[in-house]
Formats: sequence, C-alpha cells, structure tokens
Amino acid sequence: MNWDLISLGIFYGFILLIYALYKNKFEVQGKIFIMYKSKLGINLMGRIAKKFPRLLNYISYLSVLTGFLGMGFILYFLVKETLKYIAVPGTAPPLSPVLPGIDIPGAPALSFWHWVIALFVVAVVHEFSHGIYARLYNIKVKSSGFAFLGPLLAAFVEPDDKQMAEKSKFKQLAVLSAGPFSNLVSGIIFMLILSFALSPAISYAFQPQGLIVTAFVENYPMSKTGIELPFVITGVNSISTSDIDEFADATAKFKPGDTATILTDKGEYSVKLAANPDSPEKGFFGVTGFKQKYDVRDSLAFLGKIPFALLWINLLFVWLFIISLGVGLFNLLPLGPIDGGKMFLIGATALLKNEEKAKKVFIAVSYLLLSLIFINLLPWLIKLFAFLFKSLFFLITLI
Repeated sequence: MNWDLISLGIFYGFILLIYALYKNKFEVQGKIFIMYKSKLGINLMGRIAKKFPRLLNYISYLSVLTGFLGMGFILYFLVKETLKYIAVPGTAPPLSPVLPGIDIPGAPALSFWHWVIALFVVAVVHEFSHGIYARLYNIKVKSSGFAFLGPLLAAFVEPDDKQMAEKSKFKQLAVLSAGPFSNLVSGIIFMLILSFALSPAISYAFQPQGLIVTAFVENYPMSKTGIELPFVITGVNSISTSDIDEFADATAKFKPGDTATILTDKGEYSVKLAANPDSPEKGFFGVTGFKQKYDVRDSLAFLGKIPFALLWINLLFVWLFIISLGVGLFNLLPLGPIDGGKMFLIGATALLKNEEKAKKVFIAVSYLLLSLIFINLLPWLIKLFAFLFKSLFFLITLI
C-alpha cells in the first residue's frame, strides 16, 4: 500500500470535514474555487512595505524583467518538451503533479509531511510578496487565507481590484510578478543552503552505500529483468558505485546495444541497454527515482539514529527548492487567471494598442497551454485512476 497517498487522502478528508462543519466561513467561486478569508498577515505586509520602499522599488524592475524572461522560458520549454514527449517513445512528460507517493523522474521520493511543509512555505512566500507590493503602491489588501482549486491546495491575498486597475501598468506588473519572483529567489536561497550547509554536513556524518532505485521507466531494460522495487545499485560491471557521481562515471561510455551487469542488493542482473530518449547516442538502463543510501560514519555511531534527522531536513530543502522553482515558473505561464496570464494580457494590450485583439491572443495562448498541460498530465491521471480503482477493489474485498 502507498501510505503517502493514503495519508494524502486522509488529509483531504479532514479538510472536507472542516469545510462541512464551518461552511459559512468559506466562499465558493465558480463551484471549484473555495476560499477561507482572514486578515492574517495584512498588517505585517503594510509595515514591511513602509519600512523598505526604496529597496522594494528597485527590486520591482528586476522582478518584472525576470517575470517576462521566465514567461518566455517556461513557454518555450513546455512547447519544446511536450512535442518531444509526443514524438520520442519513452520520454517522460515535462510536467508532473507534485503529490506525495507519486514518483517523478529525476526527483527523490516525496513524503506526505515534506509535501505539506514545502507547499505551505512556498505558498506563504508567494502570496505574502504579492501583498507587500500591493501595500507599497497603496492598494488595499482586502483579505488573505488559504484556498482549494478543486483538489489543489493554495494560499491567496485579495487586493482591491478597482484600486489595482487604477495603478500604472508597471505597478500592476510589479504586484503580479512579485509572487513568482519571490519563489525563484527563495529557490536559489534553498539551493545555496543545500550546497554550502547541508551537503557538507551530510558528507561529514554519513558514508554513501549505494543508490536506491524507486521507479522504472516503463518498457526499458531494467523493468524487464523482474527485479522488485525498491532496490539498491552498488556497482556496474564490478565497479563500485556508492553515489550518483560514481554511477554516472561508470555508465558514461555505454552505448545503445551494450550489455552491462548491474550489481544490486538483490543480486546481479545483465541487461542490454536501450537508447536514451534524451541523448539517443547514449545507453540507457531505464531506472529513475534515485535516492542515496547512507550509513552513519563509525566516528558518529554513538549518536545512534539521531544523524538521520539531517537527511530528513536535507530532503525537505530539496523539495523546497524544487517546488519553489516549479511554482514560480508555472505561475509565469501566460494562462488564464494566474500571475503570468494577467501579466501577458497587460503586456499584449500595451503592445497591440487594442484590448480586444490582446484578449483574443490571450485566449488562444491559454487554450494552447491548457491542451499541452492536459497532454502532460494524462498519463498521471490514468495512473491515479488505476490506483484508486485498485484501492476501491481492495476495500470491497474486505467487506
């Protein structure tokens, strides 16, 4: 059983219970957007805006510029990688849902508590930044709180739309770009903490003992060996591979069609390599979802299990980094009601000098992006429905 997905189900069940008990305190928009409004943090937003007006004004230029550059990057990336996903068999979709219990290629496993904490931190940073810039330009923040867009958890601040519309286009862009910009900056900060604090601490406290593989790329060599997940890779062709760098070095020269022997904690497996979907000239095992296996160094063995808390904290910062960048860039997509969509409409109106033409372009781009997002999420939706069906069938057999 996938306990992280079960914990996620319990979490949403608890939220639904709270909603049912205190329904009068929630506001529903469009039948799928549910908001709990409060005044939490609004005074602090105003105090920060008043204390650092000059610094915030300087940052606003960088924020707006980064917003449009990020919009161009994520739009190019999504179109390019989605076309590659459609055209090249075996390529992983460039977008994936960030939920506990779901394996994301190239990312470590996401536990329920890492997900809750990281999402809360990222959402608060994002929305608090919107609120600070709204108050900087004397735009009233009517409320703050948390919300659900269908099953997606979110936070929000609610600036006064009328006052917002009366401000200059640049000030509107500064307010809109502040959230994604703050996520990108905080993501860089989390990366620096990982690189210069947590990584050295882990190297001091632990000895790497191999790579834990938690997922296969379907229809590639390792998935056909019969080995059960998870397993630990300890070597390739008699070469010890205790960490990801050693594994990368040991496999760098493999070509499609080469035969390699993988040494694992469940035995040795000989596989004929396929072509890497990202680099067809390179050999590919078809393993993903790597996690580092560690043992505490002998010099710190007296501490028992205490050092393993450091690994938990490190994984939290890894996900803070991943989710910060993901949320920041996704919110810059020129799509519907999200920050990037509003920025795109303001920019298109300024360029075309015609609001009606700008709206038509905006709608066309939004529909294109919705189609691309659906294509990316379709395999995950199929897996989710399969999991729910299996779980329901399991429960029925118990009755």
